[in-house]
Amino acid sequence: MKRSTFLILSIAGVYGAVLHAAAWSVNNFLMTGPKAYLTYSSSVAAGAHSGMEECKFQFGWERWNCPESALQLSTHNRLRSATRETSFVHAISSAGVMYTLTRNCSMGDFESCGCDDSRNGRVGGRGWVWGGCSDNVEFGERISKLFVDALETGHDTRALINLHNNEVGRLAVKATMKRACKCHGVSGSCSIQTCWLQLAEFREIGNYLKIKYDQAHKLEMDKRRMRAGNSADSRGATSETFHHVHATELVFLEDSPDYCTRNASLGHHGTEGRECLQTGKNLSQWEKRSCRRLCTECGLRVEERRTEVVASCNCKFHWCCTVRCEQCRQLVAKHFCARRDATAAAPNHIKRRNKGHKR
Repeated sequence: MKRSTFLILSIAGVYGAVLHAAAWSVNNFLMTGPKAYLTYSSSVAAGAHSGMEECKFQFGWERWNCPESALQLSTHNRLRSATRETSFVHAISSAGVMYTLTRNCSMGDFESCGCDDSRNGRVGGRGWVWGGCSDNVEFGERISKLFVDALETGHDTRALINLHNNEVGRLAVKATMKRACKCHGVSGSCSIQTCWLQLAEFREIGNYLKIKYDQAHKLEMDKRRMRAGNSADSRGATSETFHHVHATELVFLEDSPDYCTRNASLGHHGTEGRECLQTGKNLSQWEKRSCRRLCTECGLRVEERRTEVVASCNCKFHWCCTVRCEQCRQLVAKHFCARRDATAAAPNHIKRRNKGHKR
């Protein structure tokens, strides 16, 4: 097949069709590949969308909450940032694209793709053999690379970091796969099992990558050699640094900015006006501390607002077969970060605690 490189769609096109209701803009996303692969573009867009939705979930109660500008991956001076947060965005969006392509393949949405039966018939372990219909992650990985990795056309350190983090996302899809089995034997004795591999829930992949984010490694580059630009000396410094990086480890180059304060040019909205959690059932310790993290430690106060919520209640089952509910109204207390009053403003000696990396 003759391969040609061309502009398939900008994010405003391929993502725009899928993400119009999501309200976050994405620009200048170029994807390359043979024309035959145009059939996968909608799956690529849907995969990137699911990746960013998962990003918003994982960072919902943190200072950096995966804002609408997260996938633009550029700064005010047109140099792409390479922060810890950027590393997660690359990994989760890459994982989302691979995951969706793999799932759509297994569902029979593509004529050129089917189950992975390459191991079928082999002994997998004691009492079980490979069989069934495994999810074809090799296909998802291959097409994902074609689209996502083609964004990085340069050979600078940032491009290499992005490519590395893209791969971390794809490896996360593989690392979280589950083995599913079916029993065989006389009278259901399950003396032998046939097993296959299937994708985990995407939430599990998000949880996996969030741990990788917390453990991300900052690359310490030889700045004197890096000043050489794209010369052999610069590439040598980059190669030496990556030699010690594990394939499944997220990496970043720059410290994160102060996400407490608004910075319109960088697309950071700050934490003023953000909701936080103080009370509620089944809250984790991290969620319970969200008001302190988002408000107090950012020099803001916690403001309680009571809102009226309408919800279904007193539901009854009627034969056959409907459920009828009443509409109940109740006042619910919610908490938000608000600016301190001028008279009660915190003096300059109050310091924000920035232990480790604060999001």
